Amino acid sequence: MSKIVKLRKGFDLKLVGKAPLELANFAGAQTFAIKPTDFPGIQRPKVLVNEGDTVKAGTPILIDKALDQVIYAAPVSGEIVEVKRGEKRKLLEIKILADSTVSHENFGKIDLNQSREEIAAKLASTGVWPNIIQRPYGIVANPQDTPKAIFVSGFDTNPLAPDYGFTLQGEEKYFQAGIDALAKLTSGKVHLNVDGSKPVPAVYSGVKNAQVNQFSGPHPAGNVGVQIHHLDPINKGDLAWTVSPFGIVQIGKAVLEGVYDASKLIALTGSELTKTGYVKTYVGANVSTFVKGNLNSGNVRVISGNVLTGEKINLDGYLGFYPNQITVIPEGDYEEFLGWLKPSSSKLSFHKAIGMLSFLNKGEFKVDTNTHGEERPFVVSGVFEKVLPMDILPTYLFKAIHAEDFDEMEALGLYELVEEDVALCEFVDPSKNELQELVRHGIELLMYS
Repeated sequence: MSKIVKLRKGFDLKLVGKAPLELANFAGAQTFAIKPTDFPGIQRPKVLVNEGDTVKAGTPILIDKALDQVIYAAPVSGEIVEVKRGEKRKLLEIKILADSTVSHENFGKIDLNQSREEIAAKLASTGVWPNIIQRPYGIVANPQDTPKAIFVSGFDTNPLAPDYGFTLQGEEKYFQAGIDALAKLTSGKVHLNVDGSKPVPAVYSGVKNAQVNQFSGPHPAGNVGVQIHHLDPINKGDLAWTVSPFGIVQIGKAVLEGVYDASKLIALTGSELTKTGYVKTYVGANVSTFVKGNLNSGNVRVISGNVLTGEKINLDGYLGFYPNQITVIPEGDYEEFLGWLKPSSSKLSFHKAIGMLSFLNKGEFKVDTNTHGEERPFVVSGVFEKVLPMDILPTYLFKAIHAEDFDEMEALGLYELVEEDVALCEFVDPSKNELQELVRHGIELLMYS
């Protein structure tokens, strides 16, 4: 039965630079890249192509030797122009110079009347499988596993997040086909969670083979980890899968058309972009076309994703596999006299203290990357519990990870978390700790122990 969940804990970051619901006119990206670092849990990446090879969209270019049935495919057709490696020959990225018109490998349509194992194997061979993420650990799922349920967050509450109702217009049949395929892969339910405070987008209306739940409240209400916690929490020994709405559309296209279609609408956001909006491109796009010549200033940070969880990239860097937005904000590489002691209502803060008067400002904020302080001893302030709407004790969990206390990490709920679930805790942390890195460290300790 569908559930309605209203969350009160959390905090919305209202920032300048939201993308209007319209297409922006930019030239298409010419190069694209697949980066193993986009996929937590990859242990032994193996490159399947060489520089100079030609590929189509869907051509296998990478596998993980530890999970070799899952293919990481080329998002576009073209020529492999560089296999970039770092220290100790660590694979950094595989770059593709795209054709003017993208051509696709044809894998053949997927018959959903087949067995679960056959459907999973077919999906894993097409390039769409990396959209399916396992909880716990937040890693690419194993096709041979059967999750207790599959969870889909149909909305995003992160700062300047794209509107899925806009980005998925016209994709209704593919979304339904993707849901139908996922329903075959689990022994439980497919949970589609929508924003209860807004009208349901057309792409979700009338969807079948899924339980539609409503969530409302401040960020992180749109985080799938928070939603899982309130619907069917993950305990030791449990397996659940998560998929983004875009990933479901990709799966649906593989089912109905037998192709790997990595095209997507992404949002160009942030206060330092002259022109914001939405642009159609492909997974792994080079962002220079959308950023260079579109800046309000020269000293900026370009982020693949949002300001809380995104990855810092160069002006000619590449969009990650999972993000659906590019954010550009000012670089905060400066020192400020008096800092937070100087009263101001223009600085965004969760705290109400001396100098922190942002609660008086009901508008949008222009933020930069300055942390307004440096890492300091862990302060027990109780602030994490005010922004994390989950029945766990984050302060004690973070301390348990610091101490590498495995029993405490398990008992305090680490199986329920990935980095994005604590991103808001990191933002409000008066001690300036890198809590997302800390959680990933704890996850890896549990994974490989």
